[in-house]
Amino acid sequence: MSMAARSFTEPETHKVHVTQGEYVVTSDPDIVLTTILGSCVAGCLRDPVAGVGGMNHFLLPSGHDGAGDGLRYGVQAMELLINGLLQRGARRERMEAKLFGGGRMLDGLTDVGQQNAAFAEQFMREEGVRVVGASLRGDHARRVQFWPVSGRARQVLIARAEGGVFVRERAAQRPAPAPESGGLELF
Repeated sequence: MSMAARSFTEPETHKVHVTQGEYVVTSDPDIVLTTILGSCVAGCLRDPVAGVGGMNHFLLPSGHDGAGDGLRYGVQAMELLINGLLQRGARRERMEAKLFGGGRMLDGLTDVGQQNAAFAEQFMREEGVRVVGASLRGDHARRVQFWPVSGRARQVLIARAEGGVFVRERAAQRPAPAPESGGLELF
């Protein structure tokens, strides 16, 4: 009796990047959803029985700017994500969520990240969606990967730069001091 050699390889993973104001729903086990978050929040939801999941990425908890850009807001982004899952056979009582983001990225200004994080937690409670994992708040940006069918998630914290990016930008914009020669320079 002879046996043929068989090789097993990992299935090829296809990355789909979810940017601010977007959401993606899929039942493809080879898809990994990715995003980068600062003060924004990403909701990663799935129904393990239906084998469907998705991710959104929102900028602010609520509001409307009249420009048709409602997905920037958590209320619309969460509703659309949940409805997308329901349309693919998910059931609300089986849904589970992982929440990421909501970092405080700028000192001295309104803490939008805190508002986003609090909104996401409250929204899940009110909708009856069980939160099985979360990494919210703090002062770091995050890279997030989410496998929507299996529910696996991975996060990498992005180190906060010395003084923050805005401090470096302001320093780079300062003009060099003029020479003390008494001359006149015309542009």
